[in-house]
Amino acid sequence: LDDEVVCRFRGNNTVMAKEKMDYMDVSPKQVVSAATACIPFLENDDSNRALMGANMQRQAVPLMNPEAPFVGTGMEHVAARDSGAAITAKHRGRVEHVESNEILVRRLVEENGTEHEGELDRYPLAKFKRSNSGTCYNQRPIVSVGDVVEY
Repeated sequence: LDDEVVCRFRGNNTVMAKEKMDYMDVSPKQVVSAATACIPFLENDDSNRALMGANMQRQAVPLMNPEAPFVGTGMEHVAARDSGAAITAKHRGRVEHVESNEILVRRLVEENGTEHEGELDRYPLAKFKRSNSGTCYNQRPIVSVGDVVEY
């Protein structure tokens, strides 16, 4: 066997000594869909069960009170970010104002080792917009005043 193997480290494919690896993925060369990437322990699933799980995710409906999963794969935030449905901060900052229809974030800028406040960013939230499938699309804030957000 080779001393170095192709692996995934912090989302990027790289070559690393096999002694430094703790866990093994299905294959770092294998590309899977976004739905399949959200199935934990995919390598232990029967292929038919994994396919069924990915198809069931397409039929999912939004929750009234969404919660983080107990077991995740690390790809959930990537799927949410890339969907365009979640609003994320464009710059590092502190939340100054939160309402149901907008969030105001004051930029935190670091210069010469000191941090100071910068411009104010406004993030409007979509409220009860019609979706293409005839359902209702609604965004709600999950941050509080004083929270520091990263981009």
